[in-house]
Order: sequence, then structure tokens, then C-alpha cells
Amino acid sequence: MTYSLIAKDTDGSIGLIVASRFFACGAVVPFVSGSVAVASQAFCNPVWGTEGRARLDAGETAEEVLQDLVARDAGRDIRQAHMMDAQGRFAAHTGAGCVDWAGHRVGDAHSVAGNMLAGARVIDAVSEAYLANATLPFAERLIAAMVAGEAEGGDKRGRQAAGLIIHRGEAHPWLDLRADDHANPLAELARLWDVAQERYVHFAKGMPSSARFSGVPTRDGIDADIAAADARRKAENRPSRSNATPLEP
Repeated sequence: MTYSLIAKDTDGSIGLIVASRFFACGAVVPFVSGSVAVASQAFCNPVWGTEGRARLDAGETAEEVLQDLVARDAGRDIRQAHMMDAQGRFAAHTGAGCVDWAGHRVGDAHSVAGNMLAGARVIDAVSEAYLANATLPFAERLIAAMVAGEAEGGDKRGRQAAGLIIHRGEAHPWLDLRADDHANPLAELARLWDVAQERYVHFAKGMPSSARFSGVPTRDGIDADIAAADARRKAENRPSRSNATPLEP
């Protein structure tokens, strides 16, 4: 019922993007930290995500964690999962009982898995598009890859939801976007990413981290960056895509 992509960018950022004809897939599939990622899907078992993430963070390999989860779960045949460990190694499982088409593809710096798909070409297209768009910003590269899979049929039941989460070395996400019930959820993620360029990405530069507990506790530089981004957008004659509205007087 779902297809997803896990990838590690050249700067160390970890991203997981998912799309499905299943409500709020962005809430139930991704389990990501500052150094590892797990996607639990099909008849998803969230404990594969929570336990898997904790064990990967503790230093276990993706292969040994996944093999243990599969061995212990009586529902293994209807589970699908793929994951990346702290060393950037990937492992994947597609149960024999997952609804056709179901399968996975593991690369050097990314993995793709899906079930209830239009065919194998869906995950091949995701992987190929991810590799072909290395010059794009990481979030856009992830979205473009999933759009390529959708063009090959995506989830054969249709579209409903999508989610994108990116971590930059912290336990908390740098970016977490979701379209939970939408006619074109990947396009909605792309719109939200565009809106994020107006204010969010500039504010995020000063957010606290484990190494910098207070972050930047003033607006020094933030307002100037926001104003500069707004000026560039207007100079390029690009209207805001935000749906935000002011309070009525």
C-alpha cells in the first residue's frame, strides 16, 4: 500500500520520504534519528520502527537488526521494511504475503521499497531518478524521485498521503512535512517545501542543537535572511504559495 525512499546526502543528512493510498502514511512509516532510519510498511509493525531505530542508534548493523525482527514476528510475511544503520549500510525485507507488486531495491546510499504497486518499474524509477538528480537540494531530490515513481503508476490504488522527514545529525528533525489526506500529496509536499523557503529554513539556522544548546537565542540575522528571500521572490515575480492568512481585525 506504500512506497518509500531512504537516503543519506553527501553532507550527512538523512531523509525518508513515503507516499501511499493510506491515510497519514507520513506518521506511521518513518522512524528516523540523527544517524539512522527505518521505514516500516505493508501491514506495518511500528515496533520494528521504534526498536529498530534504537538498536541501530546503539551500533547494531541494519542486517542483524532486520534479521532479528523478521525472525521474531509471526506476521513477517505481511511486513515490509527497509533501514539504514549508522555506518550507512542498508537492509530490506519484503514478506512473501505482501500484496503484488511488492519488492525492494538497495543501492550504495539509498534504498527503495514498495508494495501494492503498479509494478517493479515504480521502485526502479524512484532509484534512477534519485541518482539522476544529485545536483538538486536534498528535499527536492527526494520529492523528484518519488514523483518519478508515481509517473510509473505508484500505488496502484491511487493517491492519498505523503510524508518527508529530514534529520541533520540531531535526534529532532530539521524538516518534517506531511500531506495526510490530499488528492496530489507529492505535489503538496513540493508546495510545502517551497513555502518553507519563505521563513522556516531561515529560522531553522538558529535552532538549538546538541552541540549548541541555546542555538541563536535572538533574531540576529534571521529577519534579514527572511527579508532577502522575500525580495528575491518578488524580483523573480514569484507569488507566495503559502495559504497563511492574517487574523481578522
